[in-house]
Amino acid sequence: MAKEIMKNQDLDFANRPSSTATNALFYGCTDIGFAPYGEYWRQVRKICVLELLSVKRVQSFKNLREEEVDTVIQKISSLFSSTKEGEVVINLSELLLTLANNIVSRCALGAKYESVDENKFGQLSRDVFRLLGAFSFGDYFPSLGWLDVVSGLTSKLKKVSKELDAFFDQVIDEHLLRHSKLQDGHSQVEDIDKLDLTDILLLSRKDNPNISRNNIKAIILDMFTGGTDTTATIMEWAMPELIKNPKVMKIAQDEVRRVVGNKCKLEEEDIKQMDYLICIVKEILRLHPPVPTLAPRESSKGTQIAGYDIPQRTIVYINVWAIHRDAKLWDDPEEFRPERFINNHIDFIGHEFEFIPFGSGRRGCPGILFGLIRF
Repeated sequence: MAKEIMKNQDLDFANRPSSTATNALFYGCTDIGFAPYGEYWRQVRKICVLELLSVKRVQSFKNLREEEVDTVIQKISSLFSSTKEGEVVINLSELLLTLANNIVSRCALGAKYESVDENKFGQLSRDVFRLLGAFSFGDYFPSLGWLDVVSGLTSKLKKVSKELDAFFDQVIDEHLLRHSKLQDGHSQVEDIDKLDLTDILLLSRKDNPNISRNNIKAIILDMFTGGTDTTATIMEWAMPELIKNPKVMKIAQDEVRRVVGNKCKLEEEDIKQMDYLICIVKEILRLHPPVPTLAPRESSKGTQIAGYDIPQRTIVYINVWAIHRDAKLWDDPEEFRPERFINNHIDFIGHEFEFIPFGSGRRGCPGILFGLIRF
C-alpha cells in the first residue's frame, strides 16, 4: 500500500492537506514540508535541494558539527570531574536537544541562540512539533472549530507563532544589516561556502522575487522542526536500546576503538568505516521512526488503490511505525537486532518500502543527508 501511494501513484498523492496548526505556524503552509504541490513548492524545494541541503553544503558545516559535539562531550566530562563522590545525574534529553538545536541554529541562522543551561528556543521547536500533532476540532468538524478556542489550542498556537515570528524577524534583520554594511563597503556578502541558510534564502530572492519574508521564515522553521526534535528523539532512543542490549553496545564500542585507534577524537570520515554502527542507526530508525505516521498526503484526483475507490482530497497517513514492526516483513520485529541489516541492501533513501523512516517519493524528506550525518 505504501509503495502504491509513494511510488506508483506518487504524483496523485503529492499534495499536502492544510490544517489549523500548519496554517498558523508555517505562515499559511508556505514552507517545504506542508506547502501544496505546485509551482511554488517545486521552486522552494529546488532552492533547498541545490543550495541549502546539497552534499557540498552539508559537508561545509563539518567543523561546526564537530565543535558542537566536542562541547557536549566536554560538558559531560566536566560534570563527572567536578563530582568527588556519589552518582552523577545527567539529563541527556536536554543535552541532546541542545546539541541538535545548536547545530541547526549555526547552520541555518549563523549563530547559537541557546546554551546548554538555557534552551528556550530548542524547547520552542519541540512545542511546535507537539502542536502539529495536537487534535483540532476544526480540522475534522469545521462547524465545531470554536471548540479549539475552548480547548486552548488556538491560544497556544498564537503564543508559539508570535514568539517564533519575533525571533525570526530579529534573525532576518541582523542578516540584512550585515549584508547592507558589506555592500556599503563595496564588498561581496561573503564567500558562498561560508554563508548560512538564512543568507542563501535572502540572496535567492534576487532570482526568485516572489519569495517573501514570511516564506523565508516558514522555510527556516522547517529546518528546525525537521532537524532538532526529531534528531534529539532518535538519539534519546539510542541510549536505552544500547543500555538494554550490552552485547550490542560492546560490539559497537570495539568497532569505534578499532577504527579510531590512537587518535584523540572520532571524526566524521571514521563513521563510514563503522558498518555495525550504521546497522545500529538503521535498527533504531526502524523501531523508533522520528515521525511514526509521516506527514499526511492528500489525493489530487479520484483514483483506486487495492480495488478501493479513493475520492479526490482524501487525506492519507502512512503508518511507518506499523510497517517497521510488521512480522510479515521483519523477523522478530519487536527485538532490537542491528545484525538484521548486515549484508542487507536496504538503505535510508526509501527505495525499499519496508524501511521508510524519511518517507519516499516527491514528498520524502529533502533533508535526509543533513539529518543522517548528525546521528
